[in-house]
Amino acid sequence: MRLLVILLSFLTIPIINAQPLDARLAPLASKSLLLDIIEINQSKLVAVGERGHILLSSDGVDWQQAQVPVQVTLTAVYFIDEMHGWAVGHDATILSSKDGGVSWQVQQHLPEVEKPLLDVLFFDRNTGVAVGAYGLFYRTNDGGQHWTIEYHNEFLYPEDQAYLAELKLDDEVAYLDEQSSILPHFNRVVADGRTLYLAGELGLIAKSNNFGVSWQRLDEIYPGSFYDIDRTQEGNLVVVGLRGHIFRSLKNGTPWQASDSHVTALLSSIVLSDDQRVFILGNNGVLLESRDDGATFTKHVQKDGKALIAGVWYKNKIIAVSDVGIKTINITK
Repeated sequence: MRLLVILLSFLTIPIINAQPLDARLAPLASKSLLLDIIEINQSKLVAVGERGHILLSSDGVDWQQAQVPVQVTLTAVYFIDEMHGWAVGHDATILSSKDGGVSWQVQQHLPEVEKPLLDVLFFDRNTGVAVGAYGLFYRTNDGGQHWTIEYHNEFLYPEDQAYLAELKLDDEVAYLDEQSSILPHFNRVVADGRTLYLAGELGLIAKSNNFGVSWQRLDEIYPGSFYDIDRTQEGNLVVVGLRGHIFRSLKNGTPWQASDSHVTALLSSIVLSDDQRVFILGNNGVLLESRDDGATFTKHVQKDGKALIAGVWYKNKIIAVSDVGIKTINITK
């Protein structure tokens, strides 16, 4: 998940009653701002974006619009299997689907929070986390029937931890308010077996070996924001972020080596192909390709210059989402 998301994070649209949506609206929705996409077993694509749009496709060409009970901007989507999925977005909204994304139900909608969730991850059908701006972190152990907020103050600098401890003694209300705004944005959370990795604002890279109950912050390698992190086909970690920064680790996060991106654009998404290539998507139509596991990259630029916000490898091509909807990108082998 992405700078465009952060810029939009305080734009809210009120919740509405669920109504069946006409599939004929899909051509319009598929050209609107979309912020995340996932492929499910190479048989289905699900994309989410502004105004609560959720789109489904089996071929990446024809899209249908799902029945969605909200009109808030949705920022991320995740499916644990072909039927069970979750989407998150502004107003700390969490939606769930049990029919492969055809219809969705509200599990959480908190407009009073006034912060967006930016990513969601499930470990099985019952256990998952949702993360977002200013350290938002929710956990469920019952498939999303109940979500509990957590505050991970281990990401604060010692002086900020001391400040919060003193504030808690003096003013409980002010402490709770400050605690909910002092943490960095959590932009992306991914699972690598039993290990979780978190990427975020202010150079945040962290890992957890207990499903996010506690976190170990990795070495600070860059003070700017990171928007995606993933393990490559050869088992190395790659993280991407502001101003074209790409870092690669051969030893699970220590040390990190910089890879030259040849660009200064924000890099928002890592896409792994099934033929051992690593792609990175970014603003200004930037598309980077690596054939050596992320050590070096070749630059491709889409002619329209539109931001490529997220993408997946699907049937030998990249299906990406952008501020003008779905984009299909063919890259020769």
